[in-house]
Order: sequence, then C-alpha cells, then structure tokens
Amino acid sequence: KLDVSRSTIVDDMKVESVGPNKFAFNFENSPTETIVADGTDQPGLSGSTLAVKQADERTMTVTRKQDGKVIVSAHWKLSPDGRTLRDAFTAVQDDGSNLSTDYVYRRTAGTSGFAGAWESTTKPNGLKLEMDIQPYGNEGLSFTSSGSTKDVTFDGRDHAAEGSKDVTFSGRRRGARTMDYTEKNGGKVAHLRAFQLSRDGRTLTETLRTPGHGVPDVFVFQRTE
Repeated sequence: KLDVSRSTIVDDMKVESVGPNKFAFNFENSPTETIVADGTDQPGLSGSTLAVKQADERTMTVTRKQDGKVIVSAHWKLSPDGRTLRDAFTAVQDDGSNLSTDYVYRRTAGTSGFAGAWESTTKPNGLKLEMDIQPYGNEGLSFTSSGSTKDVTFDGRDHAAEGSKDVTFSGRRRGARTMDYTEKNGGKVAHLRAFQLSRDGRTLTETLRTPGHGVPDVFVFQRTE
C-alpha cells in the first residue's frame, strides 16, 4: 500500500493552443486530447468525455465524465505573472471515495497563458494506491495496480504486452532485493522502473523515470500481507 508521506509524486501536463478557443491536452504522457473550450462534453480517452471552459485569460475549468458521471473536476487559476498554475482538483478513487488536492504547478515551457508545459510535486494526501505482485511464468512477475496488470519476464529481452502490438516489457534482476524493467511503446522507451526491497522485506521503493521528465517519481509501498 502506498505511503504518500514518504513518496515523491510528479504530475506533468502539456497544454497547446491549436486554434481559437481550442486546446490540445496531454496529461502524464497519455494520448493527446483536442478540445474546444466551450464547456460541452466532448470525446476523451478510454470512452470518457472531457469538458473545458475558459472563463477568462487566467481561469479554466476541466471536467471528465465516465458513463455520464463526473470522475474528475479541476479548477485552474494562473498567477498574474503566468508562471504558476493552481489546480483545485477532485477525483473519484477506485473505492468510490473522493480525493481532493490543491496542486501547484510551475511552468517548465511556454511564456504566457495556459499553453505550455507544467510540473507539480504537490503530495496528493489521501491517495489510495495498492500494488499486488505475483509470480508470472518461470522467470517473471505480474504487477497489478488500479485494475491494470503488467506481466514482466526478467530475462533482459523485450516481450510484447498481452493484447498490444506496440507495448513491450523487458525486466532484469540486479540482486536479491533489486530489479528493474523497461516499458517501450512503438520501440521507444516510455518508462523505466527500478525496485528496491528493504532488508526486512516490509518496504518496497519504486523509482519511475519517464523520458522528458526532469524529476523521477518515487513510490514507497508498505507490505500489507
């Protein structure tokens, strides 16, 4: 189970102005969503809808729905100098509870307005995240978190992810308490994950490096069973 207080969780997003009152959003290296900022529900990722409304030059609201129900709401406010973005964010977690976080993003690219690259290291206190690790085949492990499972074989070779032609995993064991795996998409490195198990076997630290991100994510998990 994730220990948020001991973790460093980096949130990155990119916003591009692509036309009059029209923006392209990229959240955490997910596929880009292009939305007209008129407040209407428009097709988004994974069957969701995304609605964006820009009230003025410094204020924007973002709402994502799944099956007609709000799962994410965010209220963005730019600082007068355009270098800081404050996000009053609320999301529905897997157990149905709400997670509310006041994120503070700093601009890493761009000069004015919402368009640009943004990075936040605000701790999302109250975030509930569990990871289950089980044996996979003779040389592998299955990592399950938030309903998604990644099967990794630790032989140093690329293996296609189940149900995908583009995603591959390649794992290596570095010792009795260390291992890492590389995730590629279309032959390009998407994520590098390194794991370190404490000597007492109670704490697992995952360091996640993503190309283009200056600061790695560090997730500290406590064993529950």
